[in-house]
Amino acid sequence: MAQARTGTPRERYRDQVRAEIKEHAREQIATAGASALSLNAIAKRMGLSGPALYRYFAGRDELITELVRDAYRSLADTFRAAAASGADLTGLARTMRSWALADPQRYFLVFGTPVPGYHAPADVTRIASETMAVIIDACAALPDGGDGPTAFDAHLDGHRQWADGHPASPAALRRALSFWTRLHGVLSLELAGHFTGMSFDPARLYAAELDDLSAH
Repeated sequence: MAQARTGTPRERYRDQVRAEIKEHAREQIATAGASALSLNAIAKRMGLSGPALYRYFAGRDELITELVRDAYRSLADTFRAAAASGADLTGLARTMRSWALADPQRYFLVFGTPVPGYHAPADVTRIASETMAVIIDACAALPDGGDGPTAFDAHLDGHRQWADGHPASPAALRRALSFWTRLHGVLSLELAGHFTGMSFDPARLYAAELDDLSAH
């Protein structure tokens, strides 16, 4: 049975046009990067005037925010689905790489070079923290390493805002940060083409980094 449509015809049309604008924006970003995003160019492709398009998005920053919010929500939902199906830290790492490889430009929109002059609103940061919470839970489920607490552990214990107050030991928080930074480092270099010409498989490097993280 088809799902019933919601909203008035005007609201549905507005949603449709906004979705089309975002699709053109993603195509433009894939070609020239987020910093080159142009609402006027999108309006021209859609056969609209510039002022007409601004009825759907107030400006470039609002459009970028929508795209960034969609990307973070996609990653957070993907992580939550993987965790709900029983994925451990290794499973989450594989999920993250698959998500990144499926759409590199979406990945770079949130983890690449910041767009000059753009600052994401607080609600986007909260969505990003949902992803980190899933990683922290997976790290907390691992046995503690044998190195003992570090000076950075004590620092983290007093600065949990980035983890949105998520309850976990400093060691689990440190492991989650290491997971985030090291694996994103490999992914970012791979997707940007910096391993091109090197005689190794980036997937094997990614797996080796994960093995090392899981052992400590």
